[in-house]
Amino acid sequence: MPTPPENRELSPYTGWTRAHWEDTADRLLAAVRPYASPGGALVDLPGARPSWSGPRSDGLEGYARTFLLAALRAAHGDDPHHHLDRYATGLAAGTARPGGDGPDDWPLLPGTRQAIVESASVALALRLTRRRLWDHLDDAVRARVADWLLPALDPSPVDNNWWLFGLTVAGFLQDAGIETDRAAATIDRSLDRIESWYLGDGWYSDGDNRAFDHYNSWALHFYPVLHAHLAGDRALLDRYGPRLRAQLDDHVHLFDANGAPVPYGRSLTYRFAAAAAPWLGALTGHTPLTPGATRRLASGTLRHFLDRGATDARGLLTLGWHGPYDPVIQPYSGPGSPYWASKGFLGLLLPADHPAWTAPEEPLPAERADTVRPFGPTGLLVQTTAADGLVRLHNHGSNHVGGDDDPGYARYAYSTRTGPTTVPDPADNHFALLRADGTATARGPATPLGTGPDQALSAHRPLPGVRVHSGTLAHGRAEVRAHLVLGAPEGTPVRQTGWAVPADGDGPVSQLHPVHGYAPEAAELPTGATLQGPGPTRTPALHGTTSGPAALFVALASLTGEPGPAPVAALADVRVTDAHTVVVTWLNGTTARMSLEAPDSEDQ
Repeated sequence: MPTPPENRELSPYTGWTRAHWEDTADRLLAAVRPYASPGGALVDLPGARPSWSGPRSDGLEGYARTFLLAALRAAHGDDPHHHLDRYATGLAAGTARPGGDGPDDWPLLPGTRQAIVESASVALALRLTRRRLWDHLDDAVRARVADWLLPALDPSPVDNNWWLFGLTVAGFLQDAGIETDRAAATIDRSLDRIESWYLGDGWYSDGDNRAFDHYNSWALHFYPVLHAHLAGDRALLDRYGPRLRAQLDDHVHLFDANGAPVPYGRSLTYRFAAAAAPWLGALTGHTPLTPGATRRLASGTLRHFLDRGATDARGLLTLGWHGPYDPVIQPYSGPGSPYWASKGFLGLLLPADHPAWTAPEEPLPAERADTVRPFGPTGLLVQTTAADGLVRLHNHGSNHVGGDDDPGYARYAYSTRTGPTTVPDPADNHFALLRADGTATARGPATPLGTGPDQALSAHRPLPGVRVHSGTLAHGRAEVRAHLVLGAPEGTPVRQTGWAVPADGDGPVSQLHPVHGYAPEAAELPTGATLQGPGPTRTPALHGTTSGPAALFVALASLTGEPGPAPVAALADVRVTDAHTVVVTWLNGTTARMSLEAPDSEDQ
């Protein structure tokens, strides 16, 4: 298939038009066809290992997630490669003997939890194509598909965004006139459950654990708002649409001028699913983005990954970020998992004459002005610079971490062009106490201590009886990183690390400068590959030791894509005014203050 020509008049930033999205969808769908089972019910993609749910579940995942892409591709009746015919055949074959061990048999939802996830994609695809596909199926096939879907209406077995899979199945069954009372009850129950996680300003926690990441946009807003839109439920849309708009007001700041979203959290292998919510805002009218900015964001993200090797020589999406990268793979991820990137094609629901397709592209916030912006109640602080279009995200509130720090959640900072490093390498953007054997303490769950227009603060307990209060103060490309260590034994070694960048210098410049409490010379720790590319990388580090019951450590850090940047020490004058306070005068003469003093309610 010839590639559509670029249109730099309509799309001066990316060159891409709707034709490129349709072409990409067709190529992705064509690439998976050789891996379909005889009846087309399973798509068994090649991979080094199955997910923890097993190969049959993985085959269903490959079918369901590519079926969603086919449904979006054919949303306006244009299906020149007959994608929907193949998926209709698969529906009949997969539900003929569900739970069996034949080459096309789907796993049953009871007993295969992952099948509940995939049932949502099947149901959404059927809902989007109901008049073109579902209404033309044999009655017996429709009955079998409905029977397979119905267990998804039970309460969710996982207490997080999984509640929305039942919502999505219920929405389709309600439209199709199947078990409508039960479906309505599922919708109400699911929406009631996620309501307790809504913290305001467009942000949900993904469960009870203050987990903030891209699931806010591609799940917690995606499913309720899209359901309300497809159901024509004005009351629901009036409730959830403004929340989506508020989320997008923050979400748009997470995209680099090069199209990359900030890689933080889990399930990063879904890649350009990060574009789903901006498209949904355009679809429903609940967006702060102009049509041209919406397409610039979405096309920039799609191109970012495709131009950097997200598909292999066979045209298959790989498990990774740019190319394959094992450390971003969760145990629940199988070879078909990356195809939840299909959500990023939601813009194909918009007709070709919609302004999001016809308006000239406009620049992203990261390209227009320097920004420092807290994200509502999350404890996250975004920092962007227009000179290089680079985005940094400082984390003082997301704590979806277990016994060992999850690199996707526990770092103090993330960016669109660096890390995070993974074991056995030292953690980048980390502050730790060092044990006698030289090993570093984990950060663990972070308790947010508040944000301001230019700063965010948090606390954690790295060891019994020891508490660390941390803060980031940002301006331009400069960051003040401060940590107040309370209750540590006298002379405890500490280490602050900075941004991990390619050791050959072919990438952004990472700087780390001691201000207070550290030894005067910065070290460089050898580190390896990150999701950005192969190693070696280098991570700057500062070392110090505690003195007294309250020891303050302050550093200046910088990450920039500008060539030959001035030393970060030249960007700010930082003064320590007492045991827990720093006052900064930036290069432009403005001043800022940050205090790490414990609130009265905090146990020190």
